[in-house]
Amino acid sequence: MKKVQPPPQKPFLTKPKIAATLSFLFMGLGQIYNKQIVKGLSLLALQLYLLIFWTVPFQWAMWGLTTLGETAQTRSGFDISQGDHSIFLMIEGILFLISFLLFLWFFYLNIRDAYKVAAKKEKGIKPNNVGEMFTNIWENGFPYILLTPSVIFTSFLTILPLLFGILIAFTNYSAPNHLPPKHLVDWVGFDTFVQLFQMKTWSTTFYGVFTWTIVWAILATITTFFLGLIFAVLISQKGIKYKKFWRSIFILPWAIPQFVSILIFRNIFNGQFGPINQYLMDLGLIATAIPWLSDPLLAKFTLVVVNMWFGFPFWMVLMSGVMTSIDKELYEAADVDGASPFQKFRKITLPLIMFATAPLAIMSFAGNFNNFNLIYLMTEGGPVNSDYAYAGSTDILISWIYKLTLDNSQFAVASVVSILIFIVIATFSIYNFRKTRAFKEEDMMS
Repeated sequence: MKKVQPPPQKPFLTKPKIAATLSFLFMGLGQIYNKQIVKGLSLLALQLYLLIFWTVPFQWAMWGLTTLGETAQTRSGFDISQGDHSIFLMIEGILFLISFLLFLWFFYLNIRDAYKVAAKKEKGIKPNNVGEMFTNIWENGFPYILLTPSVIFTSFLTILPLLFGILIAFTNYSAPNHLPPKHLVDWVGFDTFVQLFQMKTWSTTFYGVFTWTIVWAILATITTFFLGLIFAVLISQKGIKYKKFWRSIFILPWAIPQFVSILIFRNIFNGQFGPINQYLMDLGLIATAIPWLSDPLLAKFTLVVVNMWFGFPFWMVLMSGVMTSIDKELYEAADVDGASPFQKFRKITLPLIMFATAPLAIMSFAGNFNNFNLIYLMTEGGPVNSDYAYAGSTDILISWIYKLTLDNSQFAVASVVSILIFIVIATFSIYNFRKTRAFKEEDMMS
């Protein structure tokens, strides 16, 4: 019998693995191994430059990020020794950390490039020379050239503030004893989270403000949604004349700058000299002025009513557009079956409108959850609530954060609340988007 020869085994260290290993040991060595001298020397020079000139600053930045400084500001007479600034050290550390992560990504691309070029050489494909390399980059990498600045700017202008805001929650950065440059800031782990939920002063405020924020977001979304739906249905009726005129009139509240309108409404609902109270008293309907903005319950009711004025035009226009796209044959078939106007609305109009507008309603809830302008400009979070710390009866989480940071320098607690806002909105939005039929349209069509 003939012996069956086993297939030849490939050596463990193939040329692509050797090139990748060399580039892993030092940038550019794999490219030099692949006879790409200019590219290899450029990468080699880049890593040498980083090692020589950036190693010490990187170590200093990581020291600052981990310790947040060790020397506090001291004063002797009129002489002040500044010491370490904890917040500057944190920002510098985040900058270097992001830069290091970008370098690691570039380092990975260097290893992958060495491996792929060596693999092509094994197949008999000659690697590109310098001119061909730049031509290939221009022809095939043009989108990446345009996207790279965006990635860099996003890293430092978006990711850096996000990381900074998150890390503040794990420090004691707050007045009066931990405000640099006079005092140092320390890492405290989850202590601030524990205080927010367990310390009575903070927990009472948080639970109260959080509950009102949820109620406010729900009421603000539902009232504007259904008021817009009512106006859209009324205007679309066959007997209504001058439909363009009515739509133009009702869209004006949405077109006028909200900042101006809110200040006008604030004067209209003023409890002392507001025109609403004056008219009601002149008509004999009330004997004393109604405290629209100074009573906690009335102030919340007023906010919901004013928000309806600002919010319903958007939904009215949107739903009017959706209704014009509904097939008229559906209504004709319903008439043949003897359906009443209410049945046609409930079975045809409302489901189709909900199908088209549900994702936007979810986004509107998230927007109302953080509707700082109306709350702060209308009531400034008031009236005063003696049980709350740095918050009023109508403050929502975002306006409470504003007061914590700019008015009272309670940055650590504000950062914790910001993280919790993100968690709530992200969880709610992701869950509802996954359950919304509008996002399952492709599955339904397939």
